Amino acid sequence: MQVGMTLPVMEPDLWDDGATTLEEWSRAVDEGPFGTLCFGERIAFDNPETLTLLGAVAAWTSRVQLATTVVVPQLHDPVLLAKSLATGDRLCAGRLTVGLGVGGREEDYRVVGADLAGQTMREMAERAAVLRTVWSGSTVAGASRPIGPPPARPGGPDLLVGTMGPRTIRSAAAWADGLAGVTLDVDPGGVRRLFDVAESAWAEAGRGQPRLTTSFWFALDDGDGSARAQVHRHLRHYMSWLPADLVDAMAPTTGFAGTPAQLRDTLRRFEDVGTDEVHLIPTGSDVAQVEAVAELLR
Repeated sequence: MQVGMTLPVMEPDLWDDGATTLEEWSRAVDEGPFGTLCFGERIAFDNPETLTLLGAVAAWTSRVQLATTVVVPQLHDPVLLAKSLATGDRLCAGRLTVGLGVGGREEDYRVVGADLAGQTMREMAERAAVLRTVWSGSTVAGASRPIGPPPARPGGPDLLVGTMGPRTIRSAAAWADGLAGVTLDVDPGGVRRLFDVAESAWAEAGRGQPRLTTSFWFALDDGDGSARAQVHRHLRHYMSWLPADLVDAMAPTTGFAGTPAQLRDTLRRFEDVGTDEVHLIPTGSDVAQVEAVAELLR
């Protein structure tokens, strides 16, 4: 099983030292024993814009795979999104995986003038098809020639569906290459049940074995309880679209909070249920977290 690390793009103090935090994290992950460097998308928030960040991360790294976890295609013009992602794939020499999701935050749709009626799996599937069409070199309506650059790999980057729902997984079997899941309560058994749904759906669609990934928030401490407080602070900031009392109720059981040894044991449990890769989501901007996880993986 591979372990990926997510950039701390949703942290409120990300820009306190200029842009150096993102570069330090990217280089530390690239130099460590990680499989993938991940970063997600929000619009009505204080995080960096995802496609701009992709270009920077492609330049800051040379080995690690890159993954958007996830981009909401309904918030973008699909042809321009295809061109932007193909450019990013070229800049990183084919190391890009694209996670796509519907997104659960209506404010992100509203601020860019996107139609909330398009917040469906059908619409996402149609936009994924546009990505594939552009990446295949086929001419799209209104263009006199194929839209480049062509991606580094024939057919373009792998597409993963970002979801926690069995119905969405079944719907995505027709177009996705795998699952970019998330587990709120860090439950390997629950994740395995979703993997079973994915494997069954992919088999029924006549597809190969899906790529099975999941993710969860994490914080490390020495057993003094500070890690749980860090997760709670992060959730309060990130989940700002939810009522604070609901976030407070979720916080005690959401994500991982514990010692490095406990995290190692947790990762082994995910490996035991057949996870291809776990993507860790930090709840603080200190790059020491990367070094601590790298040490336990070694």
